[in-house]
Amino acid sequence: MVKQVNTPPGKGNQTEKIIHLLEEQLAHSNQQNKDLAKQIEALTEQVRQLTKLLYGSKTEKSRYQSADGQASLFDDDASFSLPEHTEEQSQQTATYTVVRKIRTKKRNDSLRETVETKEIHHHPENTICDCFHHQMVEIGSTISREEAAFIPAKMMRVQHIEHAYGCRSCKGDTLQQAQIKRGKAPKAAIQRSLASPSVLAKLIYDKFIQYLPLYRQVKEWDRYGLETNDKNLSNWVIRAATDWLLPVYEHMKEEMMAKSILHVDETYAQIINRSDGKTGQTNAYNWVYRTVPSQGPTIILFDSALSRARTVLDNFTQDFKGTIICDGYSAYGKLKDVTFANCWAHVRRYWLKADSKNGRIGVQYCDKLYELEREFKKLSPSKRRKKRQKHSKPIVREFLRWVEISPFFGKNALAKAAEYTLNRVEGLTAFLDDGRIEIDNNPAENAIRANVIGRKNWLFSVSEAGAQANTICLSLAETAKANGIDFYEYIKKLFLDLPNLDIHQNTAVLNQYLPWSKKIKETCSVTA
Repeated sequence: MVKQVNTPPGKGNQTEKIIHLLEEQLAHSNQQNKDLAKQIEALTEQVRQLTKLLYGSKTEKSRYQSADGQASLFDDDASFSLPEHTEEQSQQTATYTVVRKIRTKKRNDSLRETVETKEIHHHPENTICDCFHHQMVEIGSTISREEAAFIPAKMMRVQHIEHAYGCRSCKGDTLQQAQIKRGKAPKAAIQRSLASPSVLAKLIYDKFIQYLPLYRQVKEWDRYGLETNDKNLSNWVIRAATDWLLPVYEHMKEEMMAKSILHVDETYAQIINRSDGKTGQTNAYNWVYRTVPSQGPTIILFDSALSRARTVLDNFTQDFKGTIICDGYSAYGKLKDVTFANCWAHVRRYWLKADSKNGRIGVQYCDKLYELEREFKKLSPSKRRKKRQKHSKPIVREFLRWVEISPFFGKNALAKAAEYTLNRVEGLTAFLDDGRIEIDNNPAENAIRANVIGRKNWLFSVSEAGAQANTICLSLAETAKANGIDFYEYIKKLFLDLPNLDIHQNTAVLNQYLPWSKKIKETCSVTA
């Protein structure tokens, strides 16, 4: 006989409440554990990335290409790397021959053909024959060695003397006004200054091509015989850039704004005395703008700004209508009459950071596109567009479809790479429909490298005027290099000619002084 225990009604409800409360606590604990596991995974990934950044290779070259051009999908699983021990395999021996190309050794130093040659002849001290004591005759000569000799530059004091001429006959005739003619010296680039065009050109060349800060140039100028200081040199750069290089810069900008495709990028800088009241430790920015090869001569312009805001880009490109190739920064967007094409190099970097099987697949898709771009590089824009539509478009579609259906969630590197890609589909596919658009923004990044190298040497600009002068000089320097022009000879010619021309009333004359003009190519070309 089983006895039935009757539980009081109040006690049963209390037990159910406790059970329900424990279930809620368990569910909360499980969810908390899942969140912590995701956080641990994200932090582990972050530590791995930072360790790789600190100790790993900095190259972006693909490490996933095997001999046949295919990536391995099984590197993450150690079991796929273990050899199979079968009797048949253990008895086979593979034999192959490696054919090495014989490379002729090439000197890593040489002198150009245009370098002046000086011959030093060495004759024997005694040309009398030891046997018969007759005078010996020369039977030949050989060049025993060749060396480079350096002749240091020297400073010269140049005095411009204006001579006056008068007519003695006119002077003696009371009915005639005395005639006086005076020679006129050419106008100086900077009035009441010792800085000649050659000194200004050397000063700017050393700073923006050799990246030599002004305070380090002072000792060099003193060695040549010019006593000055870095503040005076800074004033020379600002005056010369503002008076004579800025008109050329603005003329180049007009040419650039008439184009329909631009590369744009930006990097931080430092300005000590800021007009917005912020401290000198606050980042300022230098923006770079570059034209594409299919639209005429290369133009590279820098612009100094106190911020990275969209208004900076809007103000500089207010006369521009077309497409801007850029990275994924949020300022690039919502500009009137402007569309944006995004950079595939940035996409590839995100997948490269996700150092895993899926990350390698993403890199492999990007590498296929770049391999095609190398084949299409020399084609015209129309032919390149047709080739992209036929060969590149299927790869892009397959890649984006793979990213969409793959389960990339969380805050790890793979999820970030997938999110970055899917958020920029429209910009990443723009290059497929226009052969003028480059696949990436690397030309702008290469152009801005000069600013980054310079920043490591001269560190900061004291004033906004100095920062703007820096961007003007950098613009002319990089544009000159891109067009095969000797920057020193180019700006020396500008400082010689422009002060004696009416460039403010007749701006058309500046067309003859652009880095790609026929006149400049004839006189200032690197091969001239």
